[in-house]
Amino acid sequence: MADERSDNSLRGRDLAGLGGLLAGAVVVGTVLGLVIDNQAGTAPVFTLIGVGLGIVSGGIGFWLKVRDALRP
Repeated sequence: MADERSDNSLRGRDLAGLGGLLAGAVVVGTVLGLVIDNQAGTAPVFTLIGVGLGIVSGGIGFWLKVRDALRP
């Protein structure tokens, strides 16, 4: 009999993409925070805010993609 897995299952490339999403969000948030800190002279305030926002946005993106993949 054929395998009855749904097309929405997570594959290896999807998992690698999720890792890239998380890492990319944190890196982008950190870089933006560093740029703002260098312009405003307020180090490390915006760097920490950028890291926090990157973690939160990466987590939300991760959750949304996994939720969509696990829906029946």
